[in-house]
Amino acid sequence: MGFNSTIYKAAADLMYERRLNAEKSADRRREEIYAKLPRTKELEQQIADTGIRAVRTVIGGGNAAEQMKMLKEVNLSLQKELAELLTSNGYPADVFEPKYLCKSCNDTGYYESDGKTLMCPCMKKALVQCAVAELNKTAPLSLSTFGTFDLSYYSKEFDKSIGVVPYNHMEKVKKYCMGYADNFHPKANSILMYGNTGLGKTHLSLAIANEVIQKGFGVIYVSAPSLAQQLEKEHFSRDNSNSVSNMLLDCDLLIIDDLGTEFQTKFSTSELYNIFNSRLLLSKPVIINTNYDFDKLEEIYSDRFVSRIIGNAQKLAFLGTDIRIRKK
Repeated sequence: MGFNSTIYKAAADLMYERRLNAEKSADRRREEIYAKLPRTKELEQQIADTGIRAVRTVIGGGNAAEQMKMLKEVNLSLQKELAELLTSNGYPADVFEPKYLCKSCNDTGYYESDGKTLMCPCMKKALVQCAVAELNKTAPLSLSTFGTFDLSYYSKEFDKSIGVVPYNHMEKVKKYCMGYADNFHPKANSILMYGNTGLGKTHLSLAIANEVIQKGFGVIYVSAPSLAQQLEKEHFSRDNSNSVSNMLLDCDLLIIDDLGTEFQTKFSTSELYNIFNSRLLLSKPVIINTNYDFDKLEEIYSDRFVSRIIGNAQKLAFLGTDIRIRKK
């Protein structure tokens, strides 16, 4: 699962908060019951004392077996009295125990099985939750779903200039994207979405991200201008502890929006090429959105750069007129 360190930390913090809340609630219940039933406090103290005495007995040696047997009987008797006192007053016998949301891991995020430490499903859900929250900081993920992608804004009239009916064409594009998201795996094909502004490239790429994240995969969405700035900042920084480049390579799906709108320098072009090339060599998918056609991209970058992207990606042309204008 290709979530970056920021997401893992956020998920760990979320699990810690859950665990802490459960334990604080248990402490509050304990204090309330102590005040109402003082004998419960005495019993809990006596139960704890027998445990301490048991440890001292083991350390002290002597007739430990006989003393341990006696202490066990006393302990069980005290626990029985406590349970009966609680239940007779309308409380469950385990009322003092923290009520963790996950019974498998007690909200730690991990559990033991056959001598192995495994990630709990609740931790995986927390990772997805935190990934969605992180992506929503930079993109309206909650608004960009397949359900909100409205094909009615595309014309059903044959367009001679492009040789197709925009509605029919975009219906196929949407279906392809839905199938891609539904069958996504870490070695899925890359996608190049191209066409004029306002035709839904960002919307459908985020809709894919939405579905892929819900499946538990790590997704990074970034605009090309923002990415170029981050890479340049990292290049001149001495702190590479949370390398942007590493995160871009580690995630399961990388989405780069508005390719070609970044400020072009030899450094930015080289870094972008290295990212694309490295992920292709690792068979990791990239979704690229651009407002430019292939000739313009070659003009901005180079034949080598563009052929590397185009030759290894499913090309989806976005056709029609700016739907943002039609919405108004």
